[in-house]
Amino acid sequence: MGMKKIKLTKESREELLRDLLKRSPGSYGDYEKTVAQIIERVRAQGDTALFALTEQFDRCKITPETIRVTKEEIAEAYGLLAPELVETMKRSAANIRSFHEKQRRNSFVDVKENGVILGQKITPIGRAGVYVPGGKAAYPSSVLMNVIPARVAGVGEIIMTTPPGADGRVNPGTLVAADIAGADTVYKAGGAQAIAAMAFGTESIPRVDKITGPGNIFVALAKRAVYGHVSIDSVAGPSEILVLADDTANPRYVAADLLSQAEHDEMASAILITTSEALAERVEAEIEGFLKELSRSGIIQSSLEHYGYILLAETMEEAVEAANAVASEHLEILTENPFEVMTKIRNAGAIFLGEYSCEPLGDYFAGPNHILPTNGTARFFSPLGVEDFTKRSSIISYSRDALSSAQEDIRRFARSEGLTAHENAIKVRFEQDTAAHRTKEKI
Repeated sequence: MGMKKIKLTKESREELLRDLLKRSPGSYGDYEKTVAQIIERVRAQGDTALFALTEQFDRCKITPETIRVTKEEIAEAYGLLAPELVETMKRSAANIRSFHEKQRRNSFVDVKENGVILGQKITPIGRAGVYVPGGKAAYPSSVLMNVIPARVAGVGEIIMTTPPGADGRVNPGTLVAADIAGADTVYKAGGAQAIAAMAFGTESIPRVDKITGPGNIFVALAKRAVYGHVSIDSVAGPSEILVLADDTANPRYVAADLLSQAEHDEMASAILITTSEALAERVEAEIEGFLKELSRSGIIQSSLEHYGYILLAETMEEAVEAANAVASEHLEILTENPFEVMTKIRNAGAIFLGEYSCEPLGDYFAGPNHILPTNGTARFFSPLGVEDFTKRSSIISYSRDALSSAQEDIRRFARSEGLTAHENAIKVRFEQDTAAHRTKEKI
């Protein structure tokens, strides 16, 4: 049993959307109580709770002296990686930096002739906290994608937390990537307890203004729980890919790209929407072939059976409409004229155009951020970027004349809302005018 192949109708589209929403991190109520208890412990007891939980979950004894990764540990990590991989990371980091530098926004001031000055001040946040998973899910590429936009934004301090192994060491790829990207300090802490430490601060880990980075369900729920005390990037769900293809697409490429996401985990989703039944059949055959040779075929098989779909559309318009409804994290367009189809796409995290722009290119190297909205949230969320690490402040300056010409409108509005102190704050500035006017009238 593989992907579900169905004709695209209004009903089948609704069924697909319902199915995909079951993967939402919002559906995991069972874990919320555990996460809330962990957060409360760390908030109340600081390092004491953090160290006890690290010993409990990571089987690693951490102390105030060993929680920070040292320069020696980073130097050792470089020695454990192949030099070619280090160079690849540096080239990837250069691409990511170059792309994100174009996202920088400037403050502005608009000076009008009537004595009105309006503007916007862009300020980087003071301290950013990046969470990086450990163990099998340690992805150095995510370190680059989180830290570099914060660095480009001009964030004052960037700290990182990542779970240690039982031996007290941190994944060497994670450490090298953190050094290349420019993280200031790396702390050995993972799970919901690390999120709580960054949100509220402990004796060892300083409180941050924003937490970004992926993690397991405990991390996702902890980020959601501390939101409001700090800012977060998003509550990320499982990964997903949607391929829009017509009869010009190469079925071998389509199959390979669908599987590149299905291998993440059993909850990942891979969807093909095509106007060509012949392509759909050939893609199925290619998938069968790949499953015999890929190392994570068990995970892929499970992902495809639960959340793998091939939808057959009558027209490309119908296919595009369905793609906009799904609002996929990754959207590949493999059609005769991908740029034309792209103009009709409203909802997608990242859009890959043409047969040589496959999803792993975006994951590792091209430069745009791979931390993307999942679970349909591309309808209203964007990829992580420089703006996520800055704040906007409005600037307002009126001269006496400018305020005088606006005072009646402001006072009228204030009276309509029953806010007499608001009106009074305007009125007191022109009391002398009113008094002088009265004196004139008497004369």
